[in-house]
Amino acid sequence: MRAVLFFMIVFGGVFAPAFAEQTCDTSRYPLSSPTERFSDNGDGTVTDVVSQLMWMRCSVGQTWSGETCLGGATAYDWQAAQEVAASLNASGSQFFNDWRVPKLRELAMIAERQCENPRINLTVFPNTPPTLFWTESLRPGEGEEGYAYALSFGPEGVQHIEKTQRHEVRLVRTAP
Repeated sequence: MRAVLFFMIVFGGVFAPAFAEQTCDTSRYPLSSPTERFSDNGDGTVTDVVSQLMWMRCSVGQTWSGETCLGGATAYDWQAAQEVAASLNASGSQFFNDWRVPKLRELAMIAERQCENPRINLTVFPNTPPTLFWTESLRPGEGEEGYAYALSFGPEGVQHIEKTQRHEVRLVRTAP
């Protein structure tokens, strides 16, 4: 640790944080979003057989390789997150035209409560960063105020934050 701090002070290096390896503890409770709960559609999407929601396996900005999500997730402000879904729908590039930013309860359904770094099933949703992801959910009675909910797949949990902040996005649609 001292060597890293010395390097940063002397050479002015700035580093992105390295994430610890995911750990899951099923000694007291089973996984909350086990792999078998999801049906792989073979196209970079999965369907949650419990909720009947279809999810993109990759965060927006990542690319599905057929086995994993490549690249980094892109951060958007809340309005831009809504617009990226609309743009994707207009392009028709993802087989359907009804992708959207999930509601808070929907996104919480894929959080894996027995894991950390990140709190998500990495077999189903590979290379998900342990960061905040936008939801479309607003606090009741706030209408179009400047705050919305985001859910972290890291340690932060649910947060009510300014829509101008930039966070990652995972898109969802209702399965047929």
